[in-house]
Amino acid sequence: MRILPCGDAALLVDTDDPLGLYAALADPPPAGVTDLVPAASTLLVRFDPAAVSPAELRDLLSSARPVTPTAREDDLVTVPVHYDGEDLEEVASRTGLGVPEVVRVHASADYVVAFSGFAPGFGYLTGLDPRLRLPRRDTPRVRVPAGAVGIAGEFTGVYPRASPGGWHLLGSTSVPLWDPDRTPPALLRPGTRVRFEPVDVLEPAPAATPPPAAPAEGGLEVLQCGPLTTVQDLGRFSYAALGVGRSGAADARAAALANRLVGNDEGAACLELTFGGATLLFRQPMRLAVTGAPCPLTSDGRGEAMNSPFTVAAGARLSVGAPQAGLRTYVAVRGGVDVPAVLGSRSTDVLAGLGPPVLSPGTVLPIGTARVGPPPAVEVAPVSAPESGDLVVRVLPGPRDDWFTEDALRTLTGSRYEVTADSNRVGLRLAGPALDRAREGELPSEGMVAGSVQVPPSGQPVLFLADHPITGGYPVIAVLRSADLPVIAQARPGQGIRFRLDQRVSAAW
Repeated sequence: MRILPCGDAALLVDTDDPLGLYAALADPPPAGVTDLVPAASTLLVRFDPAAVSPAELRDLLSSARPVTPTAREDDLVTVPVHYDGEDLEEVASRTGLGVPEVVRVHASADYVVAFSGFAPGFGYLTGLDPRLRLPRRDTPRVRVPAGAVGIAGEFTGVYPRASPGGWHLLGSTSVPLWDPDRTPPALLRPGTRVRFEPVDVLEPAPAATPPPAAPAEGGLEVLQCGPLTTVQDLGRFSYAALGVGRSGAADARAAALANRLVGNDEGAACLELTFGGATLLFRQPMRLAVTGAPCPLTSDGRGEAMNSPFTVAAGARLSVGAPQAGLRTYVAVRGGVDVPAVLGSRSTDVLAGLGPPVLSPGTVLPIGTARVGPPPAVEVAPVSAPESGDLVVRVLPGPRDDWFTEDALRTLTGSRYEVTADSNRVGLRLAGPALDRAREGELPSEGMVAGSVQVPPSGQPVLFLADHPITGGYPVIAVLRSADLPVIAQARPGQGIRFRLDQRVSAAW
């Protein structure tokens, strides 16, 4: 067992038995542990530094012993498959088995879900016959349909929803792999045993649950949107093992301030506007506040101030212009945006497709009941305004800095990187000096955290944000300090990023 630092709020455990270690720690998790992410050969342990120190957690993990989960009948899932996949004949040709033999070999094996990732409910199943092991497709498909059954490397799996994908498709199933209204929502969870059953005809898939009706009166109506307007709170917790990320406000500090200013709990749902450009119609009197990237604000032609609560009458329109600096602006209303919660959060996860859809003109959002009593007194501006120049942020090395040359970390922390235009809530794609690897080959998929600086073969780093994937297969050279995540969430295309090694925290590790 080897325990590696992964930022200031997570540890990555290299282990021969990640599923056994996960079983030993998951029920219940140790005090201070907020999430566990088993993967191919690692277990990511996220923790609250205010509740447990890295040293205490290291000691606990060092003494933990993997356990073999007790097999139960309900842990066996039989998945009916119609073997009609687009790649079935190609797989038969490349393996030399023939189509009937590919089907027989794939369907005769017993599989176990080793870990979840890529998308909510997507289980990586071990037990694939070595004769069927092929590398991923050279060119991933733009869209793989929900229910597609595929193989790649040593794994097989089922796509729970339509998404891009690079696996070889053998067939399809109509079994719902993911249902947020089900407990647990994922049909295939770490440790679940799986068998595939060939069928000639699939049962029809269950009908989707219709979206909730818009409120007949009251609420907040979106008249105009900027590039991206979503509902966000502070995110989802304790579902990472099922492939569900935290998501939530990219600049959680600004969102929490907006909620405090109007008397909400910090975790109430609000609006996140990317590059402003929104017009909102209030269909009832409301108390609101706007924080984050500073934008021109007008309410029925009257200027309003950022970082300060104000009241609008029923029928008022608020126009939010483009920010002068920063990227993301937050609009909180007293009572909070009251859309249905999904897995304990009202946040929109754009990568996973969870939560309310991205907002569009004509959307009407219900507003919750405000707390009784006057809003509490709040400091007007305890959050620094976003900067327009180069951003300087602190990183801790690891967990995979040993995959890079000795100069790579010095290059990262001594150079200027620029945010490119194809950045989003998933992560910032950066352009600058390439970071050279000392090792070749693929890293087995392992858990990721927000702030991870992942380096693909191009050497150009990607800095993960709120909607990052749960697992990834490119090495992470360093991880941002948690306190600097709000800073980086306001970085806009063309802005410079300068990384600095956090010597004090690095020494503590």
